[in-house]
Amino acid sequence: MKKLFFICCLFGAASGITPSLSAQDLSKKVPLDPNVRIGKLKNGLTYYIRKNEEPKNRAELRLAIKAGSILETDDQQGLAHFMEHMNFNGTTHFPKNELVNFLQKTGVRFGADLNAYTSFDETIYELPIPTDSAGLLDKGLLVLEDWAHGALLDPSEIEKERGVVLEESRMGRGAQQRMRDQFLKQILNNSRYAERLPIGKDSILKTFKPATIKAFYKDWYRPDLMAVIAVGDFDPNVVEAAIKQKFGSIPAPTKPKQRPTYRIPLDGSTNVAIVTDPEYPQNLIQVIYKQPEQKEKTLKDVRDNIIIGLYNSMIGQRMQELTQKANPPFLFGMSQYGSFMGDLDAYTSVALAKDAGSMEVALKAVLEENARVQKFGFTEAELDRSKKDMLNASERAFKEKDKTKSVNYTREYIGHFLNDKPFMGIEAYFDLVKKNIDGIKVTEINHVASKYITDKNRSVVLMGPEKSKADMLAEAQIRKILAESGKDVTAYVDDVLDSPLLSTEPKAGKVVSEKQFPKLGMTELTLSNGVKVMLKPTNFKNDQILLKATAKGGYSLFPGERPTGMFSSYMMESGGVGPYNQTQLQKFLAGKTVNAGPYISELTEGIGGSTNPKDLETTLQLVYAYFTEPRKDAEVVGGLLANQRAYLENQQKTVTPDKVFSDSLNAILTNHNPDRRPLTPETIDKVNLDRALTMYKDRFADASDFIFTFVGAFKIEEIKPLLEKYIGGLPSTDRDDTFKHPNIFPPKGRIEKTVYKGMEPKSKVSLILSGEYDYSPENNVQIEALQEVLQIKLIEALREEESGVYGVGVSQSTEKIPSGHYRFSIGFGCAPENVDKLVKRTIDEIGKIKTNGADKKDIEKFVAESNREMEIAIKTNNFWLDYLDDNVFLGDDLEEVFEREKLLKSITVDSTKVAANKYFNEDNLIKMVLMPEKK
Repeated sequence: MKKLFFICCLFGAASGITPSLSAQDLSKKVPLDPNVRIGKLKNGLTYYIRKNEEPKNRAELRLAIKAGSILETDDQQGLAHFMEHMNFNGTTHFPKNELVNFLQKTGVRFGADLNAYTSFDETIYELPIPTDSAGLLDKGLLVLEDWAHGALLDPSEIEKERGVVLEESRMGRGAQQRMRDQFLKQILNNSRYAERLPIGKDSILKTFKPATIKAFYKDWYRPDLMAVIAVGDFDPNVVEAAIKQKFGSIPAPTKPKQRPTYRIPLDGSTNVAIVTDPEYPQNLIQVIYKQPEQKEKTLKDVRDNIIIGLYNSMIGQRMQELTQKANPPFLFGMSQYGSFMGDLDAYTSVALAKDAGSMEVALKAVLEENARVQKFGFTEAELDRSKKDMLNASERAFKEKDKTKSVNYTREYIGHFLNDKPFMGIEAYFDLVKKNIDGIKVTEINHVASKYITDKNRSVVLMGPEKSKADMLAEAQIRKILAESGKDVTAYVDDVLDSPLLSTEPKAGKVVSEKQFPKLGMTELTLSNGVKVMLKPTNFKNDQILLKATAKGGYSLFPGERPTGMFSSYMMESGGVGPYNQTQLQKFLAGKTVNAGPYISELTEGIGGSTNPKDLETTLQLVYAYFTEPRKDAEVVGGLLANQRAYLENQQKTVTPDKVFSDSLNAILTNHNPDRRPLTPETIDKVNLDRALTMYKDRFADASDFIFTFVGAFKIEEIKPLLEKYIGGLPSTDRDDTFKHPNIFPPKGRIEKTVYKGMEPKSKVSLILSGEYDYSPENNVQIEALQEVLQIKLIEALREEESGVYGVGVSQSTEKIPSGHYRFSIGFGCAPENVDKLVKRTIDEIGKIKTNGADKKDIEKFVAESNREMEIAIKTNNFWLDYLDDNVFLGDDLEEVFEREKLLKSITVDSTKVAANKYFNEDNLIKMVLMPEKK
């Protein structure tokens, strides 16, 4: 789907720039990746097949249809999306809800894995499927075949689904929707796109006849508008044969309707929309310079895209620098070129102002930054840094070519089918980048601004709170600012520094002991300064190393100083390290894969980061600097805190229904403890930078109680010298630290509260069950099982049977630190008149599990989902980083992960009955309901 506003990837949409070409022939068409098998059946259906073993024993299947809401007739508005729903409610081989039931048994989760979406121009169905069980892949393709032409569209199922879709529509209502409805026609030039939002119209959703949706299905779900995409760990020949057998028999329509193409007309004008709403808490400005879409067809177009990527990177850096000033002109600002909507691209500038009175400053700031580039261009140094970053990113992608997830490939092939966007493969792309990036001149980059920032086809949108309407800019003022922007702008001054990252070399320590964990493939080092380092080399990624360091303490050791404690690490990181301020540090690290930063939470402090083998030493230098050379920058911190204060003031001026609800629930859950109150402007006033520096230095003065964990592409013997130097050289006082228990728990007993806030006829319900807990692997798995079986039951009950919700969420959390505690949270949105009925049904479903235990089939689904999820997780660096860090920190058995299968076997109908009666304790139940304001 093309996004309404400014979202695009680094390599943007093709630009149509005419650069001075290198000797390489760039007039050739973009070659398609030869690793993909593309074919077309006689009935017109297209297919894409690629063998890919990441992850192993899995396939990603997609059905893409060039049919969305843009094709709806007046009496079909919303039915393209409704049709998507109906494909999960009865097809030829999977009647009623049997599709979801079948897939859950294979370990595929509804919503999280099995999903679909409908946009203006397309509908996409997504199905990940295991390939290591006989017949499952074939069954997955059968699902796609049913979606393509086997929807039953049973009138009784349509009636049941009306409520679900209407609830989805209800949940989308609010300030954003009301404001969008005011300006959408204006910025889309009264095109059909403004009249065909995928959710449709409630009046039609409530009353349409089954024949009307059947007509849409017959007209547009046809093979010449479809593509089947299969990427995964399988034999491509087998998959191709199955696609031909299943989809080749779908008859082509004898007299197909012509699939019209709708456009957004450009008339050269500048239109301005100023919209306000009583429930909108921010002050947002968007300036959209619309352009005809530029298709990527030749290698020259790919080179042009590289230019766009470099431009976006450099203007992004400049906008970020503005937020690091002593008095930032906005809370957030950005400019970039990318896809927009329909047949348009756009250069979009966005600014989030501090308040309505600051909108002029914010608007001028983004316009002047654009004008600065138009008038003076970028510097050679800026371009050099951006080139290094792009080359580094391309090289990393190339190195990981055999580790690319199958889901990433499906997105490329969908783009090719829907929008003719070519995919050349990372090998060819990296080769093109290497051959062309050096030849790109700064004059070519500067041409982007003059080409796309014009006084034609502009839309300016100001969005703000109703209360601040009088303080907002008027249309005449906006047009005057547009006309005069950039008149007095001066050239950009590049703030760079070229000094060693560390002022003094660390005094290296030594490895004093090693402990092997053969089953885990892990080694524990103890360094001479007392620091323990957990090392797990892996081959999950070719060019990735993840690191984490954790210690106990946090700002709990500074009672009464929570405001400063909460912001302490943020303020110190914002100052940079050693001789480098934050802006200079970012520029110094250009072209390197170096990411590391400190944190201080209530109970812990630590550092997290990622790098690769080439840049590991620089990353360790940065880690060492965060411990030993924190840098205080009063001007930057002053600006950051001023922005934070302004943001909170806006929140107080216009309190949204969701914020009232969440704040009220938080107050109850924390027993109205003052240390858990939401942040306010007065909180920011209590933040003290000097005190933050003291706290920070105290928490990072002693590394001996830190546990460092490294996971990824390294060899232990090769990185030992670096660890001895930079980790072994950290300061150590050998203190024995721990945290101070905050002693904040949810209250016991039954508590019910209803909050009346909001203009729309929609409600929100939250039910919380909590209590003390004996933290253990055995209990944890029972809690996990309860969460999943209750989730399954509530989807069946509240969505499928009652048709009263679009979605329902059940989450669980268990804590060992600071003390044993568990919590179940159940949440859903619904119509106000249905709250009592749906809450009662929820309590009834909980009661059934307490009385009878979970259904055996639901336990089987949980076990299958858990096993499938773990199969993927244990082959990722992120899983092992978090697992090892958590288990060491909590003092749990490091080999607990290998007991997972045994633990899952302990889940039975009887065990869930016992667990439900223990943990679904309705004597400790918090019920919070959000209702619209009484009229």
